[in-house]
Amino acid sequence: MQTLALAAIELDALDDRALVERARNRDGAAVGLIMQRHNRHLFHVARSVLSDDAEAEDVVQETYVRAFTHLDGFRGEAQLSTWLTRIVLNEALGRLRRRRTMVGLKDIDAIDNQGEARVIYLPSACQDSDPEAATARAQVRRLLEHAVDELPDSFRMVFVLRDIEEMSTEETASHLGLRPETVKTRLHRARRLLRQSLDRTLSSAVSDTFPCAGVRCARITEAVLTRLGIEPPPEE
Repeated sequence: MQTLALAAIELDALDDRALVERARNRDGAAVGLIMQRHNRHLFHVARSVLSDDAEAEDVVQETYVRAFTHLDGFRGEAQLSTWLTRIVLNEALGRLRRRRTMVGLKDIDAIDNQGEARVIYLPSACQDSDPEAATARAQVRRLLEHAVDELPDSFRMVFVLRDIEEMSTEETASHLGLRPETVKTRLHRARRLLRQSLDRTLSSAVSDTFPCAGVRCARITEAVLTRLGIEPPPEE
């Protein structure tokens, strides 16, 4: 038991590039740790495109299967998170195109550009041990998730990447193939639309929006390892 715990600590100290080298040798512990590090981010990205928990989870699984079966395509020129984000976006956007038509740019540009820039403050998440408070936070989070889902596709993707995933304007522009000025405009308009239906008291729930942890995280990891035919690491 102690040996396994020490091995887990040593593995956790490795950066993504070192984990990729182990994953190329079908090291289940390395593959699992990579997924644990990136599940939340990739789930947020997929869900920002598709607005559906189950489909977003499926996209994340498909992304990992593609990534781990084509690890030779990762040469370390960019961060692993960037490489994975491109894969998840391509998969999610492909599904969206097959499912429905994207909102036209005319409709986007027709939205009034007046009003304040910020919709809500975005403080760091805090954990609350009070069950009633935790229930209230969950209810607020669901309201916020619904409001974000109602945004036009192009606005929602920018909002999630910038305000929930806290990517920079330049990173968001690169991932979505947009000009930085377009990202700024769409983020401003997304915040304005949300502000119309949300009060500032919802701000404490933002960083917990669309969680990908616990059961969901474990389910994604287990499903991907099974599809890849890789033995999961032994439990401590």
